[in-house]
Amino acid sequence: MYARAVRTHALALVDQGRSINSVSKQTGISRSSIRGWRERGEPVRAAATCCRCQDLPTAPAEPAAYSYLLGLYLGDGCLSRSAKGVHTLRIACADAWPGLQDACEAALRAVLPQNSVWRTPCAGCTAVSSSSKHWACLFPQHGPGKKHDRTISLADWQQDVVTEFPWEFVRGLVHSDGCRVTNWTVRRVNGEPKRYEYPRYFFTNKSADIRRLYCATLDELGVAWKAANKFNISVARKASVALMDARIGPKY
Repeated sequence: MYARAVRTHALALVDQGRSINSVSKQTGISRSSIRGWRERGEPVRAAATCCRCQDLPTAPAEPAAYSYLLGLYLGDGCLSRSAKGVHTLRIACADAWPGLQDACEAALRAVLPQNSVWRTPCAGCTAVSSSSKHWACLFPQHGPGKKHDRTISLADWQQDVVTEFPWEFVRGLVHSDGCRVTNWTVRRVNGEPKRYEYPRYFFTNKSADIRRLYCATLDELGVAWKAANKFNISVARKASVALMDARIGPKY
């Protein structure tokens, strides 16, 4: 016998568009049990709710987590739609930063707590994923093709969230497509060469729209930046790096 919570969880996975076979492998529950629960219509499952599908749409209940997740999605995320109309949100997280995978999973669970989250090993990274019919409601930037080949702009309600939680948005962008490095240069002091080292943040993205969103948010936060090259935004001034260190810091 399985507890009601276990049955509810397994059927919720099936409702998200997952196959009975994959749910069986993930949960350890036999396929016959899951199939029987589904055919009998038990246990009673609560309908998933979406803040954007209500008669009066609202912002996500956890706007700080959403702002961070939005940054991750714009950097290294994608949405794919199944034949059943269920969308799977996948965020590619480098294996070099296990803490990033944990932070991504926590944000996914906070934004849609009724949905499960799983990790799939890929070449050099791990895809942290969650499926729901409502991810497309929460990320209207979804569309065919690569993000840098289409227009990316925030809906008014998304901009309101970013305005309220700008550091979380920048943190998500930096954690996905950014890095903190130590640069160095050699200068002559009293005729002798002396090496100087200084920290610097880089953000690299092919989408001009996403770079614009990043830079506009930095402007609002008082962080000085400059374009290092065609796709690369640099933050190198000492005071601005200190601000970034205090609110973002290196990946972990």
